[in-house]
Amino acid sequence: MDTSVSNFYPTLFVLVTDVLNMLGDMVWERIRQKAEFAEDGARLCSLRAENFRTSDVPIDAKETCYNWFCKVGSIRELLPRIYLELAIFPCWRFLIEQPVESLQRLVMMTRGIGDPLASAYCRLYIAHRAQKLPSHDTGYLITCLNDITRIFTRISSTKESAHGCFAGSKRSLVSLMEPSVEFIMKCILNDASQRRAGKVLVELGLGRSQEELFGGSPCVSIVLHHLLKQLPIDIVSFHAVDILHLIKCSNDNSYDQCLNYRLVGLRLSEQISQIGSVEAVVNEVIQKMQCKVVSEYGLDEYLKVVDAYLDIVLQNQMDGHLKTILEGISKLASDKVLAEDELASLQSILVKLLSHFKDLEHVFSLNHFLQILDTMHGNSRGIVNMHILDMATRNGYVHDPTTIQLLFEISQALHSDTDLVNMKNDDNQQQARLISRFVRMVDHGVEYERHLAFLMECRGALGSIVELKEILVHSSNCLATKALKDGKKHTAFVKTCMAFSEITIPSIPGHIKQLNLYLGTAEVALLGGLVSHSDGLIDSAINCLQSSDWMEGSRTLDSDGMLSSIRKLCSLLIMVPGNPEVGILHIPKSILLIIHSRSWSPRLKARILCAIISLSATLSQERLPYHADHTEIMGNDLLFFGDSSYVCELLSLTESVLQNLVDVIEQEPSRAARGSLSLEACNCIASSFKINEHVFSVCSKLIETAKLCLNAKDKYLTSTISFLDKNLPAAAVSSSIAI
Repeated sequence: MDTSVSNFYPTLFVLVTDVLNMLGDMVWERIRQKAEFAEDGARLCSLRAENFRTSDVPIDAKETCYNWFCKVGSIRELLPRIYLELAIFPCWRFLIEQPVESLQRLVMMTRGIGDPLASAYCRLYIAHRAQKLPSHDTGYLITCLNDITRIFTRISSTKESAHGCFAGSKRSLVSLMEPSVEFIMKCILNDASQRRAGKVLVELGLGRSQEELFGGSPCVSIVLHHLLKQLPIDIVSFHAVDILHLIKCSNDNSYDQCLNYRLVGLRLSEQISQIGSVEAVVNEVIQKMQCKVVSEYGLDEYLKVVDAYLDIVLQNQMDGHLKTILEGISKLASDKVLAEDELASLQSILVKLLSHFKDLEHVFSLNHFLQILDTMHGNSRGIVNMHILDMATRNGYVHDPTTIQLLFEISQALHSDTDLVNMKNDDNQQQARLISRFVRMVDHGVEYERHLAFLMECRGALGSIVELKEILVHSSNCLATKALKDGKKHTAFVKTCMAFSEITIPSIPGHIKQLNLYLGTAEVALLGGLVSHSDGLIDSAINCLQSSDWMEGSRTLDSDGMLSSIRKLCSLLIMVPGNPEVGILHIPKSILLIIHSRSWSPRLKARILCAIISLSATLSQERLPYHADHTEIMGNDLLFFGDSSYVCELLSLTESVLQNLVDVIEQEPSRAARGSLSLEACNCIASSFKINEHVFSVCSKLIETAKLCLNAKDKYLTSTISFLDKNLPAAAVSSSIAI
């Protein structure tokens, strides 16, 4: 809260100049109104144009303006006098044609300010207020900058001491003065052409002529830094070697020399193809860094510089320099706990390497890359790991065992950093997606046991990622399928895969997800001839179906997903041999019981019943349309061929479903939906069975319901009636006319 310390000066400057700017604007407006309007309000002239002439200003307005400058001139204190005149400085336009000339007087006056900090900020205010003029030369700005440079030189050459009322280190004082240098340099080189920039370099004493722009005397480091920021890129690219020599000569305490080397690299990276003597530039920097590391630079400075030049090294395929850079990083980073700044620079370097090379194994083969990676930790390590996983899975499957192991360890590190409690966080979700994609893209070829062992290891180490658990089940099923297609005896291995999936599925939240995974695993079990496993998996799927309604919590039931899953189950049941011990059709009957006990919508119930009708009709055929792809598994058409009890059970199931279907449709509250459901059910029944009197009776009820709910000209209704007429038996023709 102490406002007398030097660190408060920039804040004080902003507060005071805001008030002064307000004052200046008010004075300008007052004089302009006096010039444009008479005392009675009559308009005398208009001075709103940018370049009005002094001769257009009435005498009264000029006198008022002159009085203001006289009042300011009577102030004895130098600093307040300069600031007040600068506040109303644009008003000089009412008195003289070229007010810029008065700026040089104010610049000379600032040389009388003894405090370096006050002097620098006063010059900053000169540059700021001069922007109010329609056009101005930059000569006074160059004078300001040269004066500040002399102050920096004087500060650097003296011992630590008090400067005015501000005491402190030289570095702290220079840092506080830096904004003035930055702003003035921006004003000087704003949109400057290459020729204009060259003239500025000569006027600053850095160049002897337009042909020799960097052959003059050394420059104060902090001034050089902001000069390099603003110079046109063409000059920086063409004179890069000369600029590096200038940085080498300009080694004072006003600014870190390594930051100037870094800045040159960043500027050159803006236009790499235009760099003159690329090899010479990089050689100069690398050699300089190697020498500095021995004498004065640490890891942080080294990383900042080489990071800036890395794009140039990579794009120009300078493999020798890349090797030297990585070797230097490895030496400096070994046996050292890296600080945040060092980690940020290292992250940038490794990400650039990963982005440049297309092959991850090539990156891993770079000397010292893995050793450098091991020195990283925290968020920076996590970001690099994410880039590695992204690169690894970008170009297809991962086959190399060493690479797989390394990526697995990287996934473990990422997983341990993931906030599992707040998994909705975008970064955490991205980490989970990358890990899951890596596991999915691993391929051990014909080494099936090794691949399954990898999946087990992933479940143990990365099992808290829900998305990954689904992938583990799919991968296990895919692995079992590949083993079965291999032509060799892999029954024991397939059983192990089935057991792996059975153990993993219950830990996945969401009963519909579990239902689909159980069905997919049951298909693989059938492919392997494991009927008992398949039966157990289907029973587990039915249990999921029973639990789905009240276990899903507050989430809305996914009707389409539920219907799709049950249709898939019905399709699978066509291949599954019936079990007389529990009832040949106990699964469809279990589905019926579930429908009765749930508060699902009539639409969902009706469509599930239609799926069971299609299943019943298919199972009643003498030859099923498809069978399990295994020689030892016989379908129900062979197992129960000629078995009257099987036929009776099918008929009983069908009658129950038909009656339930009609009742459920009547419960639909929406008339339009009820009519549409009636027609949908009618088409399903007519397409599934030969129409006898009982079937015809059910269809008639459904058509009557549709006619009550839909327009008589409804296309769906008329086409359904036409379809029934074509498929009715001769005995029912008279009734069809009534329909």
